[in-house]
Amino acid sequence: MITNVSFWSESLAFPLVSTLTLVPLTAMFAVLFSRSFRLAIGFGFAGTLLNVALSFYLLSVFDPEKAGTQLAEQERFFDYTYYSVGVDGLNILFIPLTAILALLVLVYKITTQRTLDWQFIACLLGYEAILIGAFSALNVMQFWFWTLLELAPVILLTVHGGTGHKKRWVITRLVQYWGWGLLMTLAGFLLLGFGLMDSGHALSFDWMTLKQNKTLLKNETLIFILLFCGFAIRMPLFPFHGWLPILAQQSSVASVTIFLVGLKLGVYATARFILPVVTEAAEQWAGFVVTLGLISIFYGALLALMQINIRRLLAFSVISHVGMLVIGIFCFNEHGLNGGVFLSLAWGLASAGMLFSIGLVYERTHTAFTPRLGGLFDTNISVALLFFIGALSTMVMPGTPGFDAAHLLIEGTIEEYGWVVAIAILVGNVLAAAFLLLAFQQIFMAPPKRAVQPHGTDHYAVRMEPVIAVTICSLLIGTGFNTAPWLNYIERDPTGMSAYYHKPGEKHPKDMQTKPVDGGPSKDSQHD
Repeated sequence: MITNVSFWSESLAFPLVSTLTLVPLTAMFAVLFSRSFRLAIGFGFAGTLLNVALSFYLLSVFDPEKAGTQLAEQERFFDYTYYSVGVDGLNILFIPLTAILALLVLVYKITTQRTLDWQFIACLLGYEAILIGAFSALNVMQFWFWTLLELAPVILLTVHGGTGHKKRWVITRLVQYWGWGLLMTLAGFLLLGFGLMDSGHALSFDWMTLKQNKTLLKNETLIFILLFCGFAIRMPLFPFHGWLPILAQQSSVASVTIFLVGLKLGVYATARFILPVVTEAAEQWAGFVVTLGLISIFYGALLALMQINIRRLLAFSVISHVGMLVIGIFCFNEHGLNGGVFLSLAWGLASAGMLFSIGLVYERTHTAFTPRLGGLFDTNISVALLFFIGALSTMVMPGTPGFDAAHLLIEGTIEEYGWVVAIAILVGNVLAAAFLLLAFQQIFMAPPKRAVQPHGTDHYAVRMEPVIAVTICSLLIGTGFNTAPWLNYIERDPTGMSAYYHKPGEKHPKDMQTKPVDGGPSKDSQHD
């Protein structure tokens, strides 16, 4: 298999991918140095708006008809340290999603005026830079470094903007789960790099080099277990999910919303760093992973049906949906991979819309408990429609971006695992429809079970609500009725895993390559 690599200097005047990381990072430092609320708002909007524009420019210069990595940047520091970034079909859409949600979170915080100060804006900008850096990293240690840094803004946003009373306990649990996940992924990445050295290849943590020399790796099963368990914590997949419901309940809506994109790092990293590199071990453990995915689907859905706190309900819905995404990615075919990646993007945007809606309801009522809510549709139409359209997108209804993505995922599942697993996924989706529509009915349509005093308008900028609602609903409906251009970005099998997937009767991949391939891409060459 040939992986084409085109560098940014071939088509652009500046390194666009690194600029997308540097813009919010620069704005963050400007906020930290100014320490002025008014200047912080200006720097915040300047950084987020510019990154939204740059992300759409990225989409315009990216060629979806061209396979391989585009706009690549690579710099070598010392002997074994590479800075390597680039975009392909696997990560190209995650970057605009991150930029858009960061901007909407800033608008939401200005709308609610809750704990909005220069510190929150600095954390938000730093978090955006970290996520874009992680999604664009093509060096495994570089990716790990960004995920390590991600822990800082999550903790700061929870402490600074959380609405719960057990913040220290939440942070302790978060550090416990994420700490183990980071240690396991670090061990897996080190085994990848040093495994090449044991086979006579130079030490390298470059993703393309590792993929090209995957047949030389040893301890593939151990590497798979370490990486998968580490990424499963981040998704989160059952039984590694314990931190998410308590974080969702105790944190602010704004921090959880941008964190939804961070959750996709686990799914993205599985497709990027596990399947193309340790493909045979992934095949051997696929049955176990699919079993965990099925358990996660029904466990999350049933727990969601039992919740009276809407934030915990949405957290368990994420756990249920992760099970579907994992099954799709472990279908080992392009239908499953494309459907899983696009569904991850669609659900990220839809879940953000529902969280914004619940946050706006919380600002009016000071409660997230559904038994205390009801009858809010007539007085909060835009908020209700935002939740409803987000719920329909999560339920993969026709006319939403998740519909075509779910169709691809089911097709890939049938092809690999048969109808039984596919029907189980569909039943899980029916359960998702049940708990989401029930929540909508309890919050917006049913008569309230107790009187709720609305939040004063002096603290609430109602005029900003339509900006959030119209933006998210337009993106969901617009992409839902025209998914072809967006699916075209990711349909080129970006990980290259199908070329290495061993099927009965075919020549085994290990018999097709015995010589090591030298280090990462250069500007004058293309690589296997």
